[in-house]
Amino acid sequence: MAEQSLQLEQANVLTSSRRRRGHFQFKQLPSYLFLGAWSLFTIFALSWVVLASLKTNREVFREPFTIPAEPQFVNYQRVWENSQVGQSFVNSLIIVGLSVLFILLVSAPASYILSRARFRGRNLLTMIYIAGIGIPYPLLFIPLFAMLAGLKLINTMPGLILVYVSLSVPFTVYILTGFFSSLPQELEDSAVIDGATDFQVFRKIMLPLARPGLITAAIFNFIGLWNEFQLALIFIQDPDKRPLSLSLYALKNSMTYSGDWAGLFAGVVIVVVPTVLLFILLSERMISGITLGSVK
Repeated sequence: MAEQSLQLEQANVLTSSRRRRGHFQFKQLPSYLFLGAWSLFTIFALSWVVLASLKTNREVFREPFTIPAEPQFVNYQRVWENSQVGQSFVNSLIIVGLSVLFILLVSAPASYILSRARFRGRNLLTMIYIAGIGIPYPLLFIPLFAMLAGLKLINTMPGLILVYVSLSVPFTVYILTGFFSSLPQELEDSAVIDGATDFQVFRKIMLPLARPGLITAAIFNFIGLWNEFQLALIFIQDPDKRPLSLSLYALKNSMTYSGDWAGLFAGVVIVVVPTVLLFILLSERMISGITLGSVK
């Protein structure tokens, strides 16, 4: 009797658990449907752009939803060579790569100090960094332009890099501060007991442990700066120095009048592919970095 009662109780618990799981999944069904539909739409849009970039202009309009009869890879060659997309691609790699590097070099030590050190005004300084995230870029156009004009950095890649770094530091500090706060205090205390200086603790222990957070911040900044348009439009006028986003805008204007829509789609693919590949290759690390940084 005792065994039968125990089995019956276990069966009731199992049934109740299954009901709760089924009820939870049913409540989440609209969210799953929305995310699934959005994912299918995104995949369809990207696939359509890629296929359109491999068609002739006639096929783009007459057969917009079919596979190209013969892939026109010459569209990419024409856009790369004749529209300065190749030079702009290299410019974007230089500008964005150096910007992300300097952003991490500035933000990592600041985040470590704000998360570990105890000094008067620390909370106020942290709030100032957080408040910097909410400042709209258009409010900064005139003062930034005046400042760079005084430094003679208008229409230069170093000037644009300086702007990118200064405007991206608050967001990066916000991410890394939460991540450094989640690292165990015992490791830091052990290193101090062994005679390590504060800089050695940061460089040899805390910085390697913060690698997932650094990768996450680097991905976010890279994607945001790679697609940035407004600041580049204001501070870069020389066609030989403009990044890929400005080159795509110029390509759009020229292709509109020439009717080379297949070439325009090829330019869009050149702009989009690096960020898509970066997200696909490093999405797991980015998600794990966000998750670890959210738990203190």
